[in-house]
Amino acid sequence: MTKPLTIASLLALLVVSGCSAIEPWVKPYERANLADPIMSPSRHGYADAYMHHVYQARESARGAEGGSGGGCGCN
Repeated sequence: MTKPLTIASLLALLVVSGCSAIEPWVKPYERANLADPIMSPSRHGYADAYMHHVYQARESARGAEGGSGGGCGCN
């Protein structure tokens, strides 16, 4: 019973170790492309960003949607 368990554990270890990488797949200078609103899962990335800005300015709740900052929303 321990031999199949050992073989399964080693196989699982090999599969999991194959998913790791020494260096990141996304370079630091490429992360700006991924943070672009067009890459959001929503169909309307730029429109959603604008609506969040309008909501934050209207409610004086800058940063409530995950952004940083604060104040009256006049930034």
